[in-house]
Amino acid sequence: MNAPASKTGERKLGEFGHAGDDHVVPFEVGALDIRGRGVQLGPILDQILGRHSYPEPVARLLAEAVVLTALLGTALKFDGKFILQTRSDGPVDMLVADFSTPQSMRAYARYDREAVDAAADAGDSSPEALLGSGVLALTIDQGEHMQRYQGVVPLERTSLEEAARVYFRQSEQIPTDVRLAVAKMVVRGNGGAEERWRAGGLMAQFLPDAAERRRLPDLPGGDGDENDVDEATDDAWKETLALMSTVEAVELVDPEVGAERLLYRLFHEHGVRVYDGTEVVDDCSCSREKIKTILDGFTAEEIDSSIEEGVIRVNCEFCSTSYEFDPAEFKPKN
Repeated sequence: MNAPASKTGERKLGEFGHAGDDHVVPFEVGALDIRGRGVQLGPILDQILGRHSYPEPVARLLAEAVVLTALLGTALKFDGKFILQTRSDGPVDMLVADFSTPQSMRAYARYDREAVDAAADAGDSSPEALLGSGVLALTIDQGEHMQRYQGVVPLERTSLEEAARVYFRQSEQIPTDVRLAVAKMVVRGNGGAEERWRAGGLMAQFLPDAAERRRLPDLPGGDGDENDVDEATDDAWKETLALMSTVEAVELVDPEVGAERLLYRLFHEHGVRVYDGTEVVDDCSCSREKIKTILDGFTAEEIDSSIEEGVIRVNCEFCSTSYEFDPAEFKPKN
């Protein structure tokens, strides 16, 4: 049975049940000066991935993007949107996942099926190979009357995990570690065995009061200077990295572990605190009204070129909803 939360929302591990799937769980380890979030995603992935016939390697990559977006987007303290987008020259040339406060997630992937199949046949369908070279853009949108903030980091056959670490190191100057995992699991369903997607993620950030402790040394520039890098890193952050390195992929996706239990396994000796989870739901923001507003801005020539078989059809890339419009709804514009 869940114990009541304190006035601050803090609960002691062991006194309450798990937040469960599709809830991002914030945590804090005061002794190590770290804060972070953990999550396990289940039903939301089946919904997002199930409406597209993605090849399995593409589905896995998009699931990683959804997990990372959930970890980062739920940190917003205002009404707004967090958008993760990749543009690259690999078989998966674009990933988009966006989170709108307080809980709405949507995502899709654009890919070259022949190139993805060729990569799989060659035995190299890793995230790094599928993404290739390009950029990862992380955007915070605070609304119509506020300026967007965007951070961009290169993708050079790097994973989303590593790209996120680079982003926080270069753009935010916050020591950050990220772990992502995706699995397809076989479960018992009404019609027998069924496949279900699961994914999990964990992010820890080093946030001591003294800013100088957050300073990270330059990356090694050649042979013989690795020890200098290690010595220049704060001991608390080194211990955090050592603990995070022990996290196994199966722990991140195992429904019997859960985010809270995993956090206890990692940090109980230091007094980990966990807080109420934030639910994440599959919720596309498209609507007939929004699309009509866009079409209202088309010229007569653009309207004419959009007509097929007497109607204008618009499909949402995210949720696959199809909208049909009568061209007569739109006044000619010259």
